[in-house]
Amino acid sequence: MAADVDSRIEGSPRTRFLLELFGNSAVFPIANALLELLLEGEGYFLSPDFYALVLAALVQAAVMSSPRGRGPIAGNLVGPAVYTAIEASIEGLRFFSAPHHAAYWAFGCAIGVLQRARADAPPRVGNVLLVLESVVRSSVLFAMYALFEIASAPAGEARPFFDDPSHVFIAWAVALLGLVAGLSALAGERYLALLRTVSRRLRVYSEWFFGRALLEQALDDPERLALSRRDRAIVFMDVRGFTRWSESQAPETVVDALNAYYLEAESAFDRHAPVRFKLSADEVMAVFADAAEAVAAAQDLAAGASRVLGPLGLGAGVGVHFGPVVEGIVGARGVKAYDVLGDTVNTAKRIEGAAAAGEILLSDAVAALVPPPVRITRDIDAKGKSLPLRVFALPALPSA
Repeated sequence: MAADVDSRIEGSPRTRFLLELFGNSAVFPIANALLELLLEGEGYFLSPDFYALVLAALVQAAVMSSPRGRGPIAGNLVGPAVYTAIEASIEGLRFFSAPHHAAYWAFGCAIGVLQRARADAPPRVGNVLLVLESVVRSSVLFAMYALFEIASAPAGEARPFFDDPSHVFIAWAVALLGLVAGLSALAGERYLALLRTVSRRLRVYSEWFFGRALLEQALDDPERLALSRRDRAIVFMDVRGFTRWSESQAPETVVDALNAYYLEAESAFDRHAPVRFKLSADEVMAVFADAAEAVAAAQDLAAGASRVLGPLGLGAGVGVHFGPVVEGIVGARGVKAYDVLGDTVNTAKRIEGAAAAGEILLSDAVAALVPPPVRITRDIDAKGKSLPLRVFALPALPSA
C-alpha cells in the first residue's frame, strides 16, 4: 500500500519508462533514423535498420527506468549495443565503416559519463552537468546534420565544414537551444523535487488524518470519503487509572509511556490493517470492516498494552462491538474530519468502559460472528441504554 502511494509521488514504472524513452533513449535513434531516411529514401522503412533502432531505444529505456537497472554509463550503452549486435550480424564488417554508427556509441558514452558524474557531484556542480548533458544531447541533431552534409556533398567539391556560414549558424543555434533546454530542465527538476518533498510531507499528514488503508482508497476513489452507512467493527482500548498515575509522574515520563503505548498499538494495526484508527490521550480507537479481524486486533492490542503498562503498574481494558455506522467526512466548511458515528460507536465505548485492566469484552453481536473459545458472560449497565448489555469476556494474548 505504501508502495502504491510512493509510485504516485515518484512516478509509476510506465511514467518513468516514457520519460526515459522520449527524454533520452530515443533521441539518437530518431536523429539516426532521419539521417538514414534522407540517405536511403523511403525504402529505409522496409529495412531491418529502422526496426533495430526502435528496439534499441525501447530496450535501453526499459533498462534505464528499471529500479534494478544498470548504472548510467552502462545503461546508456545498452541501445548502441543492441543496435550494433543486430546490424553487425546482418551487414558484417561494413556496419562499422559508417560514422553515424560510431557516433551512437560516442554520444551514449558521453551522456552516461555526465549522468554518472552528476549523481556523485555537489548540487551546484550537478546543476551545471545537467545543463551540459542537455547541450550534448541536442548536439546529436547537429552531428547527424553534419554527417548528412558531408555524405551528400558532390565528389571534388568538399571544403572545410565550418567555412559555410550556415553551418556555423546551425552549430551555434543547436548549442544555444540545448543550453535553453538544459536550463528549462533544471528549473523543472527543481520544481519537481519541491513538489515531491511537499507530497511526501502531505502523505505523512494524510496518513495521520485518514490512516494508510483509507488514504490509498481515497486516492483511488474520492467518493469513499462521502458520508455513507456501513457495517463496521469498533474497537476501543483505554488505560485504567492513567490520570491518577500521571499526577505523580514527571511530564516526560508520561509522554514516554504514551509513546511506547502508541507504538505497540500501531504495530498491532500494521498487522491487522484497520480501516481507520485514532489515538487520543490514553485512548485507542480502531475501525474494522471484519469482526474477526477486530477481535484478533483487540487481543494483539491488549497483549501489547500489557507489555508496556505492566511494569508501570497499569493495564488497559478493551471493548469490541459490531453494527451499522455512518462513516465519512464531517464538519464545517473550514474544519473537517473523517469520522465514524452512530450508536455502534457509543456502545463499543460503553463496553470498553466496563472492561477491567487486561480484559477484552465482546458484544453479543461480535460473539455471534466470532464465537469466543470460552463463553464467560455477564450483563453490564451502559449509560444511555434502557436494558443491560450482554458481553463476553475474552482473555488477551500472552505477552511476548
